[in-house]
Amino acid sequence: MSFCEKCIVTGLVQGVFYRDSTKQQAEKLGVTGYVKNIPEGHVEVLICGTPEAVGHMKAWLWDGPEQAHVSNVKCELFEDQEVPAGFDVVF
Repeated sequence: MSFCEKCIVTGLVQGVFYRDSTKQQAEKLGVTGYVKNIPEGHVEVLICGTPEAVGHMKAWLWDGPEQAHVSNVKCELFEDQEVPAGFDVVF
């Protein structure tokens, strides 16, 4: 059974390959969803998968790629959503 969480990542997370690195990590962990920049300079991530895989992905969001400096990750359960088939970088 899959469930989804939507996370907002704040800090220095735009212009540091955060989206591409997130996609690579998501594919390693077998989660689906998306990652996209949002206007406030933050990154939004939808993560869907098993509770264990989603937990590992959420933990990774705090690290991100080497160039990123994450100050906060706020996640909440995201219901009433079709589970995406893959993981996409949204532009």
